[in-house]
Amino acid sequence: MFMRLDRLQAELPTPKRPDPNAAAALQELLGGKYGEMSTLGNYMFQSFNFRNKSKLRPFYSLVSSIFTEELGHVELVSTGVALLNNGPGDDTENVDVSKAPFNEMQDVRLAGAFFSQGGGATPVNSNAQSWNADMVTTSGNLIIDLLHNFHLECGARLHKLRVYETLKDPTGREVCGYLLVRGSVHAHAYALALKKLTGVEIEKMLPTPNIVLDKIPECQKYLQEGSHRRLYTFGSPDYPEMAGVWSNDEVALPGDPPGNLEIVDGPPEGGKIPELDGNYGAFAPDYAPQEIFEIASKLYQKSR
Repeated sequence: MFMRLDRLQAELPTPKRPDPNAAAALQELLGGKYGEMSTLGNYMFQSFNFRNKSKLRPFYSLVSSIFTEELGHVELVSTGVALLNNGPGDDTENVDVSKAPFNEMQDVRLAGAFFSQGGGATPVNSNAQSWNADMVTTSGNLIIDLLHNFHLECGARLHKLRVYETLKDPTGREVCGYLLVRGSVHAHAYALALKKLTGVEIEKMLPTPNIVLDKIPECQKYLQEGSHRRLYTFGSPDYPEMAGVWSNDEVALPGDPPGNLEIVDGPPEGGKIPELDGNYGAFAPDYAPQEIFEIASKLYQKSR
């Protein structure tokens, strides 16, 4: 089972204006081949299908813990997409719909995100192609799965860098910066797992691709706080065995700030989930928002 916390894994700035084309680019990190739905789906089903859990506990614990983090990555990218699509929101009431207030939406890349989701995120890529289960590998063979996961994380880092290079808005760039650091951690973890199983020093290939994080401004605070050396338990006491892989005097990757790898008991500090204000002209949250707010307020007071 899983526990949900009402926080994001990283603090995101609120855009000053809607930028739906930037949101479309960020969708690639959600529903693309190397997006967060893919990493989530792979590690989730590998952990569910894991053979010999008790005998291979350090590797099972590693995959399970990273899977839990990926749930938060899906949430983070989805929030970034919604923020970029909507900007700070627009509470203008009594909008004249006959004057085509959303005329500019004809020219954006993923107009369907507005028409069908009110500017929300869904598991599609930057061309609106749906993410699907064909992107999940769960072979039942531990070494094959770990090798696939290493490839997936390396591909995802390249994926994120390319999206980062297309964006100017601070919201999307912050999402990319955080995920570039965390993707490096996961690639490193799978490389160490393969090394301990096979003796092959795959970490010598890292970073693969050769992405130097100190050249990316949005990565710096995460590197300085040591995020590149940490795996998180998210408060669960059930997976301590991953310390057999992510510890034992192993150190940060060359080129990253030095230090020993560590497991943190709990989640990352993260940040508050931004308030997504409605756009009344688009009937979000609904035709009569004040009535809905009043009902919600009464229910909230009743719950206290």
